[in-house]
Amino acid sequence: MLIFGGVNSWKDSNILQREEHCQQRERTNKKLNLKKMLELVFATNNAHKLEEVQAIVGSAFIIKSLNDIDCSDDIPETGETFEENAKQKTDYLVNKYGLYCFGDDSGLEIDALNGEPGVYSARYSGSRDMEKNIDLVLQKLGDNTNRTARFKTVISLYLNEQQHFFEGSIEGKIIEERRGIDGFGYDPIFIPNGYDRTFAEMTAAEKNSISHRAIAVGKLATYLKTK
Repeated sequence: MLIFGGVNSWKDSNILQREEHCQQRERTNKKLNLKKMLELVFATNNAHKLEEVQAIVGSAFIIKSLNDIDCSDDIPETGETFEENAKQKTDYLVNKYGLYCFGDDSGLEIDALNGEPGVYSARYSGSRDMEKNIDLVLQKLGDNTNRTARFKTVISLYLNEQQHFFEGSIEGKIIEERRGIDGFGYDPIFIPNGYDRTFAEMTAAEKNSISHRAIAVGKLATYLKTK
């Protein structure tokens, strides 16, 4: 009887252990699935920005555009700083859609132009035609020998009812004429320090490894991986 009872106890113990292991695996899988399925709306429809961000963040997160949530609104950008504009975008999406999201504001700051175009980088000439914006920058700089400048990005993230900011910048200089056919925005006239090529002459992988947006998105991705 004692031996028989001992066998039963051993069997019961094994069953309990197996059930415990199964439950542990289920809990682990649920956590992994939650991480894999984390979706964030990026407050943009700029295909270049989306590609850059998705390439940096990787497949751990699903990044959706405004088009993906059927948002065609012209989200206000009336702030006087990159931080204010980035926050305006996330605030708008949270208030209207209640979604976890992030928005960014980026721009070019040129020392000889007192930080212009700054927050007006996308519409410096009064339009969103980047060729006109570049022409105006080169015209204002003229033959000024001080060509130092920087690209700056600020990201505002809204997640789990909290707001966070991530910043990235890269120093460089403005050249006198366009070079390169890749990239977008002011890329053809900006050479980052330590390089002899413009952003527009670099491959996407090269630019994504050093750009202002890459730095800010890298900080964002690092933070997200802790969630």
